[in-house]
Amino acid sequence: MIKRLVRFDWAMKKLLRSKANFGILEGFLSELLGRNLKIIELLEGESNKENEDNKYNKVDILVKLDTDEMVLIEVQVNNEYDYFHRMLFGTSKIISEYMKSGQTYSNIKKVYSVNILYFDLGHGIDYVYHGITSFTGIHYHDQLNLSDKQRQLYQKECVHHIYPEYYLIKVNQFNDIAKNTLDEWIYFLKNEEIKEEFNAKGLSEAKEKLDSFKLSGAEKQEYDKFVENTRYRLSMVESNFNAGKLEGIKEGKVEGEATGVAKGEKIKAIEIATTMKNAGMNKEVVQQLTGLNEDEIDKLFAS
Repeated sequence: MIKRLVRFDWAMKKLLRSKANFGILEGFLSELLGRNLKIIELLEGESNKENEDNKYNKVDILVKLDTDEMVLIEVQVNNEYDYFHRMLFGTSKIISEYMKSGQTYSNIKKVYSVNILYFDLGHGIDYVYHGITSFTGIHYHDQLNLSDKQRQLYQKECVHHIYPEYYLIKVNQFNDIAKNTLDEWIYFLKNEEIKEEFNAKGLSEAKEKLDSFKLSGAEKQEYDKFVENTRYRLSMVESNFNAGKLEGIKEGKVEGEATGVAKGEKIKAIEIATTMKNAGMNKEVVQQLTGLNEDEIDKLFAS
């Protein structure tokens, strides 16, 4: 069956950056954060400019809310073991970029990091995770709270309201059973489909404006190429690593299973790295995806 609605990551690249389509993102964020939100501006910091790396790996968009808070929404397809670290770097960079010279620390902006992941990050059974910063006493196990004066000065109720908050949506772990309006959004993110009975905020607008049948000829061609390239990259990594395992097992019958598997995977990893290099990926991304050491990567890119 042909998917009628476009992928959300492509929509973020091409359609959702228009102010006329802010209602879609507003609906999604309202359902996720549990309150009605209004986007007033699309921001372009260094943290979300497209470069050679994120053409292949991620799509992100940074918005400013009418509450003066900022939300970084990121879609990540390929596996990244250090993704937790990158989330921290992303929020830290946004805070520093939008802190004006001479301002006091009380002017630090509140940042939400919303991560839509199509790979299995970490170890856990849920499909939506929320992370905050809290301080717990090591002797009495109490939570450190703001004083009454701090609440008045900074208009914050809790310490964690000052710090960045993180949301992780592990799309592939969702079981396709929508029990609430947030689940309806996650169903769409996973299946590029919106059921008639869905009524989550922003989904009716998404159904109308993300209809692939309404794309212009040039947009449709660009979208089809994006989908095919994404499918190819995922298939390339999966197929070659599986082939490496089979090669290793086969060689293991002669050399011993452990040695054969390691050798076969190394051979295939180099083949994969070569393909990625020829596809235009830089060596840091190639090293991260293949697990080759620095000497092997440097030798490959020097050739």
